[in-house]
Amino acid sequence: MSRNVTAGLDGAVTDAPGERAHAGPLVVGVDGSEPSLRATDWAADEAALRGVPLRVVYACLWDRYEGAALALDIGDPTEPPPPQDLVGAAAERARARHPDLRVTADVVFEEPGYALIRAARNASALVVGTRGRSGVAGMLLGSVSLTVAAHADCPVIVLRGSHDNRATPPVHGRVVVGVGEDAKESAAVRFAAEEARRRGVPLEAVRAWRCPAHEPGGYPLMVGRPTRQYEERAVEVLEAALQDLPADVEVRRRTVEGHARRALVDASHSADLLVVGARRREGHLGLQLGSTAHAVLHHSACPVAIVPHRAHDA
Repeated sequence: MSRNVTAGLDGAVTDAPGERAHAGPLVVGVDGSEPSLRATDWAADEAALRGVPLRVVYACLWDRYEGAALALDIGDPTEPPPPQDLVGAAAERARARHPDLRVTADVVFEEPGYALIRAARNASALVVGTRGRSGVAGMLLGSVSLTVAAHADCPVIVLRGSHDNRATPPVHGRVVVGVGEDAKESAAVRFAAEEARRRGVPLEAVRAWRCPAHEPGGYPLMVGRPTRQYEERAVEVLEAALQDLPADVEVRRRTVEGHARRALVDASHSADLLVVGARRREGHLGLQLGSTAHAVLHHSACPVAIVPHRAHDA
């Protein structure tokens, strides 16, 4: 039976049950690609903002590692460098960006999605890049990023858009959060408020609403209370979700008529971070992302934070 192991930069191999000596590191997944290098830069900024260590993780299967090592031994330049070299370069990149940041680096010999989900169990957040493989790469999300966003226990930040490889200083000067129907499920709002406070920028809370097709909202002579009640309900939900936020966070409230996914994608064009929630149901094995979270992951113009909250089926 094979065992899960982690190889450090010094070449030592130890058991890797997912426990770290320090609590709540920020984890970034790397694979040597340009998107993962951008993710490393952004994660280093975020870890420095939070005052937590950064853990750089490269995950690969045994056969890939052995092939790369063999190619290095025989001097084949067409094969990729060993994983230790890739993760080491990413770690050094993070240290150069923030010399005071504590950075550790690991190679985990597992399927990448599963390895990162395991690493997320003890993380304050997990950062991943995107890797589209077609002519419309900017509109695609890599399978590993999508899997991690749909299953990780901690917030997952997926690097979308042209963000100049940085979390700070702010480019647009705002964090946007999508507010769902259940105001009690406020993990995403709390996360967004903390991110806005760390950056010193306002938090914009967006609640979308729609008039059902059978209502007369589309007829000018019949517009009135039937339409207004949906907007008023959106305002009530928004206020309930924001009522417990710290007083030192500047909050801007906005209700938008239309689909939530469209409202949030539109808002992402002038945001530094877009935050949405995702339910995690016990025992559910499929992708645990709602339609709104799924849409913004594929189409957002800025980094997206998926914040999980637990939900139990009735």
